[in-house]
Amino acid sequence: MNRPSARRVPPPSAAPPPACTSTPLPGTPLPGTLLPDTLLLGALRPPLARALPATLTLARALHAEWTKLRTAGGTWTALLALVLATAGLGAAAAAGVSCPAAGCGEDATRLALTGVTLGQAVAVVLAAAAVGGEYGTGMIRTTLAAVPGRGTAYTAKAAALAGAVLLASTAAVLGSLLAGRLILPGSGFTPAHGYPPLSLGDGPTLRAAVGSVLYLALVALLTVGVATAVREPAAAAGVVLGLLYLFPLLTRVVADPDWQRRLQQVAPMPAGLAVQATTGLDRLPVPPWTGLAVLAGWSAGALLLGAALLRRRDA
Repeated sequence: MNRPSARRVPPPSAAPPPACTSTPLPGTPLPGTLLPDTLLLGALRPPLARALPATLTLARALHAEWTKLRTAGGTWTALLALVLATAGLGAAAAAGVSCPAAGCGEDATRLALTGVTLGQAVAVVLAAAAVGGEYGTGMIRTTLAAVPGRGTAYTAKAAALAGAVLLASTAAVLGSLLAGRLILPGSGFTPAHGYPPLSLGDGPTLRAAVGSVLYLALVALLTVGVATAVREPAAAAGVVLGLLYLFPLLTRVVADPDWQRRLQQVAPMPAGLAVQATTGLDRLPVPPWTGLAVLAGWSAGALLLGAALLRRRDA
């Protein structure tokens, strides 16, 4: 008789060891969670991660803006035109005025720096094209994508333009004074008539030279703010040139001398160019450095308006 075969029952398998469970600390990411680089940097190096990126971003943005400015077509031509227009008109003014006798009443330094009134127009066109042109081509979207901080991008662009205009203005003012030093004696501006040669060693002349350089840079910054606000090169240039050149015309139309003086005290060009005066300071509508501060106020207001609109509007 066949016996039924016995079935082998496998021994019970050992139970797996209990998993080590622990409650994660508050703020600790769960395993497998992907963290953004900014969180990793903030967790690893809090002081460095919060301080360095802003500085590095501004430096990189400034380098990028300077690279765009110097490689853009027309920038170097405009800067050269600023130098030639300023020095050329100053030389023409020096050659066109004569001082046949002592006490002819002319301000020789201011006469040599007459070309600043023309050079500022070149600075306006350059700044308006550099800022407003980005909106016309759509390049502003690329700029803001590369530098998400709009304040950083705006500061870098303003600084790059102001720096370029400062360099060109320095050359223009020095060229104007050199031309005046060479030409004015032939027009009668001699020591015998009370006019020593123009020299930066003379305090008022040095103040007029430095102030003229700062004046042109402030005009460029004024244009940056206006161009950011209106976002169109021609309109921005028209607004700034109107502010600069129409105020002096308005003061001539007004018949009341008191109102003429008030307008000259607040107008960006008459007030700003008071820094060039080296004689008759008591007859100026505003003291030299105070007048330049008036222009600085116009520039600061335009820059703040441009910054506010840049933050609120789409590119």
